[in-house]
Amino acid sequence: MARAYSQDLRDRVIDAVLHGGMTRRSAARRFGVSEASAIKWVQRYERAGERRCVGTGGHRPSKVKPQRDWLLAVIGAEPDITLAALALRLASERGVKVDTGMLSRFFTQEGISFKKKRAARRAGSARRGPPPNALDAASGQA
Repeated sequence: MARAYSQDLRDRVIDAVLHGGMTRRSAARRFGVSEASAIKWVQRYERAGERRCVGTGGHRPSKVKPQRDWLLAVIGAEPDITLAALALRLASERGVKVDTGMLSRFFTQEGISFKKKRAARRAGSARRGPPPNALDAASGQA
């Protein structure tokens, strides 16, 4: 990944354009930066008076956290609802567009997991017989 340009270089490019009479593109060539960078730096200075970089990253607040109580109520009423169905319902009823990944991360952070029920484990394939211990118990051999 490319590294950020120094503040000194930004200042020299901006000063060359504003006070040195150079065009943005010629200043970019002279100082060895891309034309797009020089253009954006000068535009930012002209619009906002800022010479510093805008910055990257940062924390984006969760769209799902404010809906916590509603989500827990829906899960309580319909414990077998899928994440896709929950995302659609959240969009239609609350106007919050989320995807299944966001919901999955939310429930993981809340410590809520969706495990298969014991009844689902008992309902095996028709071809599979009962476990060996169950055969012994059924025949009376223990």
